[in-house]
Amino acid sequence: MSQPHASQKKIDVLIVDDSATMRALVRHALEEAPDIRVVGEAADAFQAREEIKKRSPDVLTLDVDMPGMNGLDFLQRLMKHRPMPVVMLSALTAKDSATAMKALSLGAIDCIEKPRVGRQSNTFRNLSQSLRVAARANLRAAMPKKPNLTQAAPRVRMDGLRDIVLIGASTGGLEAIGTVLSSMPERCPPVLITQHMPKNFLTQFAEHLDRRVPAKVRVAMEGDQILPGRILLAPGGAHHLVVSPDDPTRLHLKEGPTRSGHRPSVDEMMLSAQHLAKRSIAVLLTGMGSDGARGMAALKSKGALCIGQDAESCVVYGMPKVAAEIGGVSEQLPLSEIGPRIMAEARVPESTRVIQ
Repeated sequence: MSQPHASQKKIDVLIVDDSATMRALVRHALEEAPDIRVVGEAADAFQAREEIKKRSPDVLTLDVDMPGMNGLDFLQRLMKHRPMPVVMLSALTAKDSATAMKALSLGAIDCIEKPRVGRQSNTFRNLSQSLRVAARANLRAAMPKKPNLTQAAPRVRMDGLRDIVLIGASTGGLEAIGTVLSSMPERCPPVLITQHMPKNFLTQFAEHLDRRVPAKVRVAMEGDQILPGRILLAPGGAHHLVVSPDDPTRLHLKEGPTRSGHRPSVDEMMLSAQHLAKRSIAVLLTGMGSDGARGMAALKSKGALCIGQDAESCVVYGMPKVAAEIGGVSEQLPLSEIGPRIMAEARVPESTRVIQ
């Protein structure tokens, strides 16, 4: 493994976990990374507070289930009084992944499941990468926003040509997608979303959005119709979400390898919709890497309106940056302006089936 350049600043990490064994495992794993340095450990929130004052770490790893004060309560207080990048490292499972949604909504950059037997190497490799992303994150953009209760109701158009919306996001996407969708009315154009997130989190994410936005949100199923007022999320796992050219009125869950490093892949979804480009609004939000850039460029070349989130409002300005660099972005906008821009351009037809 290559060593960091002598002048390169290492990422200082504080490990917060009530298990001494887990702290030792995390420390040992992170010491293998040449660009990461563990500067301290804490067994509970109160020790963590003192270590933060003493060490001023760049990033925190934070357990949820701890004595005295649980990790979510500590995270909420931390983000209020001393905001800093946090990666949750907890025993999150399918049955309690609502905890992950809560942590992300409170401002955590990422959630990593604690390692199971035989899977430590993958877990800690993912943790190292998440810590790198967190250290570079735009923390102000990651902070939860209060809803704008004075915002005027969005206007629904009956004219225009664009009647389908495609959205891709990764790190920071929970808050960003919620902000965009909250600008849409109950009867909005159909929206297809690919968000990089483990499969067991996506159902909770859909439920989180469904409680927050006017339109109906759920995880997509094979053969779902593309209808106004319906917002569908790629289910992840073994599948990508695509629009089949053989039957453009319905969605297809496509099995296959990762694309652009991900499954579900934003590129896979957007490239599949090229036959609908002139009727599409494609949106690429915050996230690390380049997934979605190629798909956006392909859609733009065939007439789609392609919107990229701007650098200042992104938690991680990666995916929309690459899309802009390769000419795949028609407009680059702050997050708060993307939803209204979609509704200014989109059309909601009177018929129940939008794609014919």
